[in-house]
Amino acid sequence: MSSYDKESVMAFHKGGKVSVSLPKPLKTKDDLCLAYTPGVAHAVKAIASAPDAVYECTAKPNLVAVVSDGTAILGLGDLGAAASIPVMEGKAVLFKSFGDVDAWPVPLDCCRVGGGSAGKTDPERVIAAVKALAPQYGGVNLEDIAAPACFEIEDRLDRELDIPVFHDDQWGTAVISLSGVMNYARLAGKELKDLKVVMNGAGAAGIRICEMCKAAGVVDVTMCDSKGTIRKDRTDLNPYKARHAVDTAARTLKEALAGADVFIGVSAANVLSGEDVKTMGDFPAIFAMANPDPEIAPAEVARALAGRRYVMVTGRSDYPNQINNVLGFPYLFRGALDVRATTINKEMKVAAANALAALAREPVPADVAALYPDEKLVFGESYIIPKPFDRRLFVEVSFAVAKAAVETGVARVVPDLAEYRADLERRNAARG
Repeated sequence: MSSYDKESVMAFHKGGKVSVSLPKPLKTKDDLCLAYTPGVAHAVKAIASAPDAVYECTAKPNLVAVVSDGTAILGLGDLGAAASIPVMEGKAVLFKSFGDVDAWPVPLDCCRVGGGSAGKTDPERVIAAVKALAPQYGGVNLEDIAAPACFEIEDRLDRELDIPVFHDDQWGTAVISLSGVMNYARLAGKELKDLKVVMNGAGAAGIRICEMCKAAGVVDVTMCDSKGTIRKDRTDLNPYKARHAVDTAARTLKEALAGADVFIGVSAANVLSGEDVKTMGDFPAIFAMANPDPEIAPAEVARALAGRRYVMVTGRSDYPNQINNVLGFPYLFRGALDVRATTINKEMKVAAANALAALAREPVPADVAALYPDEKLVFGESYIIPKPFDRRLFVEVSFAVAKAAVETGVARVVPDLAEYRADLERRNAARG
């Protein structure tokens, strides 16, 4: 029986996946007096007189709130705040395991018009709730909040808080997807500005993937939603879609796909056929990232493009070239927290994508290759994105993010970058 059957999964989740561990001892009378009264009063007064002291005498600088209202849980939809907890706990586990970032689930059940599990997300309530809890945290990871409310929530919180706010469903997929597009362009011998990209899916992930590609230099992007291409002559577009509307004669995804270099799907299963991908360019890249079933199955692409070079990318771990957000968010926050960045800006995200792309072009360590005996982990069509268990990510991506934060003026702590990189190497080695 599969280790992912319901009984095994429920046994794994029994009792939860997170707990509090104490970095300081509490074994004696003196320990108690230091940890709580009367000693704690000194720390309280220090923060009251100099607010930045909170970064010196609390857990804030390495603590991230994983916030969700449960309106868009994985691919399961709107199931409520309580149902989001296993996912938010899982996210906290990934933060700690990969980025050595302490994170805590914060499900919000007070943020809908109508209250409880009824109605839609009220952005104002989410914003107010997150701002109220922000003093404890060095950063906020928004998760599984439905579009379009998620856009306003992240944008406002990013402006109004002085700590990094990052909606992983929007930006995580976008950062890793961009790294794959960068490496595809290198294999194709093309500049990003010369690629013709067609996207299907204009929700949170789709909009941000489009923005990231454009920020990195892609010019020709045609987006599609359930009603067809996102064109300037449409009158039914929300403001986020309207920003990316184009002049095109193509009305459907199939029409737009003709001659395209790259297809990026964050939509629904089986929206493409083998005949569709045949109409793409000579060396196409198909990023079919719908989960659990992609926009087109890899086997169908292989049949349709037999004898041709192509790149196939999915969101699944059982195929090569997986877009996995764990390649991004632990290290985006690691780098941002280490320099006390006030935000995670576009430059930091592009830097992360560049670091990921560059790492995939390096020889793969033997211990990583051993985890994937059925794959040939050599830069090429079947390996354009690093693997999650490549420990070099901790150094390479975190450093790139922190460096970009310093260079763009959003870092409140400016380290000697050579010393910071050496420190990351030491911390990585100490993680075992």
